[in-house]
Amino acid sequence: MPNKKTSVPFTGTAEQEAKLKAVIEAQKGQVGATMPVMQAAQEIYGYLPEEVQIMIAEGLDIPLTEVYGIASFYSQFTMNPKGKINIAVCMGTACYVRGAGDILDDISQKVCCKSGEITDDGKISVEATRCIGACGLAPVLTINDDVYGKLNRGEIEPVIDRYIEEEAKGKA
Repeated sequence: MPNKKTSVPFTGTAEQEAKLKAVIEAQKGQVGATMPVMQAAQEIYGYLPEEVQIMIAEGLDIPLTEVYGIASFYSQFTMNPKGKINIAVCMGTACYVRGAGDILDDISQKVCCKSGEITDDGKISVEATRCIGACGLAPVLTINDDVYGKLNRGEIEPVIDRYIEEEAKGKA
């Protein structure tokens, strides 16, 4: 199994930075520019690390705390990189009372990666999410863009194994 990693060094490219600066320049001075710039930045980088938040704050001439506040409040933003296999477990009330916490623990143990972390090889990331709006399917988890509901603890391991096998073959 891959090794866990709690922090991944920022590896942005000059091309990504140029794209972000162009977005900032196009939005600078407009009311409500912060959210669209942050959304574009996340598309460019895949997540919003501190270094990108600083570029946004400095570029828009706003406090870094404002950017961080938005990034940490809205579930659409992530400050951690995603793996090729991104596993997200809903921790909304319906999911939680139906065992999502235990499922998250099982997943973390299986892939050797806790919530909010990514494996050293960048292949797998695990996260606990807020309600994803599929309460009737509780407990719910997503793997990349696929949604799985009403799974019990014993059904999850084979599902994850399939993604790991597909990723190894270059299909994930």
